[in-house]
Amino acid sequence: MFTGIIEEMGKIKEIRKTAKDYEVVITAHKILTDVQLGDSISVNGICLTVTSFTATSFQVDVMPETIKASNLDRLQVGSSVNLERAMAANGRFGGHFVSGHIDTVGEIVERKHVSNASYFWIKTKPEMLKYIVSKGSITIDGISLTVVETKDDMFSISIIPHTLSETVLGERQAGDQVNVECDMLAKYMDRLLEARLSGTGTKGSQSTSSLTMEHLMENGFV
Repeated sequence: MFTGIIEEMGKIKEIRKTAKDYEVVITAHKILTDVQLGDSISVNGICLTVTSFTATSFQVDVMPETIKASNLDRLQVGSSVNLERAMAANGRFGGHFVSGHIDTVGEIVERKHVSNASYFWIKTKPEMLKYIVSKGSITIDGISLTVVETKDDMFSISIIPHTLSETVLGERQAGDQVNVECDMLAKYMDRLLEARLSGTGTKGSQSTSSLTMEHLMENGFV
């Protein structure tokens, strides 16, 4: 579990490709102060496991499903990546619940500067928009952010100068792809509501054929 508060930017030192997966070595400093084998580290929002480490770098294995679902296959040696250690039980919770499991890859279609903020419009799969709402939480390349506005197949975020300077978003331009993780609470609520409405939830759930407006109002759905 992560918070989406980036601790530092690392650099891709080495990428070793096998037939189906990658071994990636990443240079870092801060997050290596207490690293252990098997630790979870968020790399551009992807929860990866430390398989080996030195005083200045760590290695992770990237499986085929992760490559397919994220923008990792577009990284090169020298690319910057956002890094965050798993949330400590006694730490501050400054972002929101981030699982490190990417929902989809989005594409930046516009970046513009307004006053002291940079606005990004990101295009994504239309089916993802049901989890993305104005003023709601979203994770972009591992960064906990707030949604500004949504449209049919895209949404916008506003970035302050500090976030731009301390994360890879400062390097992102129109046409670049980013990892997107929607708010997990929204996904759980959607699944629970779907099960309740379809009658596939807990014992005693009503089927869709017996649903009425009164029933929906009584149970807080309307």
